[in-house]
Amino acid sequence: MNDDRNHSSLLVPPSTQDHIQGVLSAKVVLVMYGDYQCSRSADVYKLIKAIKRELRASFGENYLCLIFRHFPQVQIHPHAQRAAQAAQAAAAQGKFWLMSDTLFDHQQRLENGYLVEYANDLGLDIPQFLKELSKQVHVDRINEDIDGGIESGVTTTPALFINGSRYIGHWNTTELMAAMIAASH
Repeated sequence: MNDDRNHSSLLVPPSTQDHIQGVLSAKVVLVMYGDYQCSRSADVYKLIKAIKRELRASFGENYLCLIFRHFPQVQIHPHAQRAAQAAQAAAAQGKFWLMSDTLFDHQQRLENGYLVEYANDLGLDIPQFLKELSKQVHVDRINEDIDGGIESGVTTTPALFINGSRYIGHWNTTELMAAMIAASH
């Protein structure tokens, strides 16, 4: 269960500025606040990807829109902020979701050398990637996600909002999928 119930509504609405898989006009818009070094964020991210495949097979391509927002918890995850910057640098080259998959798959190895290795594996322009990391080009964007999460009552990750309402059920396929289907009606 998620004990973080201070707010029940998403106060920063989904927009084209977000990292989106799907269309904003989908029946279900799921916003996830996540931390690349948080094991529960990784588990829920993988759970959502599996649910997304099931829902697409049952209801069609545009049923679920997934939005990821950064919420690195730097006080407990020392590499989360840098990983979020790496994801943003990958996004600048059109590879946000591939980098997110990689970061969650390898969250025990998020030091700088590994981030460069992942960027290289994804075919990113490494000089550009390194320049953006060293100049911290994407910190403001990450901070916007964090601020929006805090406004909506997020204090820990993962935090999910389904069609703007906070999901407070169990982190399992059955309950999460049922909540999504219920929200679509």
